[in-house]
Amino acid sequence: MHFAVLIFASVATMTTFALDNGLMRTPPMGWLAWERFRCDIDCTNDPKNCISENLFIDMADRLYEDGWKELGYVYVNIDDCWASMDRDKDGRLQADPNRFPGGINKLARYMHDRGLKLGIYGDMGTHTCGGYPGTTVDKIDIDAQTFADWEVDMLKLDGCYSNAVEQELGYPLMSKALNATGRPIGYSCSWPAYQGGLPPKVNYTQLGQICNLWRNYGDIQDSWSSVLSIADWFFENQDILAPAAGPGRWNDPDMLVIGDFGLSMEQSRSQMALWAIMAAPLFMSNDLRTISSGARSILQNKMIISINQDPLGIQGRRILKEKSGIEVFWRPLSNNASALVFFSRRNDMPYRYQTSLSKLNYTTGSYKVTDVYTDQTDVLKDSTEFVVSVNPTEYTCNPVEVFLLTCCLRTVRTF
Repeated sequence: MHFAVLIFASVATMTTFALDNGLMRTPPMGWLAWERFRCDIDCTNDPKNCISENLFIDMADRLYEDGWKELGYVYVNIDDCWASMDRDKDGRLQADPNRFPGGINKLARYMHDRGLKLGIYGDMGTHTCGGYPGTTVDKIDIDAQTFADWEVDMLKLDGCYSNAVEQELGYPLMSKALNATGRPIGYSCSWPAYQGGLPPKVNYTQLGQICNLWRNYGDIQDSWSSVLSIADWFFENQDILAPAAGPGRWNDPDMLVIGDFGLSMEQSRSQMALWAIMAAPLFMSNDLRTISSGARSILQNKMIISINQDPLGIQGRRILKEKSGIEVFWRPLSNNASALVFFSRRNDMPYRYQTSLSKLNYTTGSYKVTDVYTDQTDVLKDSTEFVVSVNPTEYTCNPVEVFLLTCCLRTVRTF
């Protein structure tokens, strides 16, 4: 495809700048507490759903026992509201002793014994967004060492209660401090989200030098409008964002909310498809103890995960916006493969979209096409017209029809 030359050239110019910790060569995958459980610390009235070690142990058990770990979902990430309101006598952060009686290091060992990894949350300001102790510039070294001593595997560093000058100084310093501990700790920076996400305020070359992933935009909510607004921003700015991504350095459009309350099955398939095309980190925020079979089948779809985890690490692009409301997205993959998403903005009925691979700028040849939601395969010449039936995202029907009439994420391999 014509687009491949441009994208490969862009990535090649960035590879020497990747963060030198060897981590997250493909987008990280796992579970994150925030969207589903927020800052619920009331363990008296709701002991199973409060932010406590029991919640994270439960989620680790589900990842370990229910087939998630084998698919790559290995991180169990604590977000805000885990800490005590006071540092200890040595100035170190400490977990709330009532909700985390064993401490964070005990929780980390629990994860590691099961082949999982533990992520934790901090903030570059005086306080976290939830009002807990932050990591000001003078506390960076001691906090980085504390996380390493606890055997934490990932740090998400937020930016509440800080200003642009503090962020410009603090985010690179934390990267240096984490590396200095000698423990491999993946580093998620929220820095660009606090600076509007775009140049000139955001320097993506610098981000690739200091961070493994970064939040570019606002927090996701459990609604289709939130998912769509995030996807729109990312694809409207794809010429800036896509070249910044690659092995070890990822744009992060935020959590998967599949399996919660706000998305239909069609919308859930759409989020998974778009996040796979974007080479986005796949952090679920849901309740794995009660997740539906439909949501599980989407999140555990091996072919979509393989697209997301492709080792080339090239972020995909939107290549067409049709007047009919159909949009087409494309991502190049390793082994002479690529992925296509056909996405509908319609809200009336399934739409029969007719196209050919040559119209999508594929070169002359024959291609094996696999629909990843049905496992149906076909062989197409580049010039052969074909029709994709694309459901509207608001369409409601019985679960069997939803499964058979998907938003049509397809992988395309050359013969």
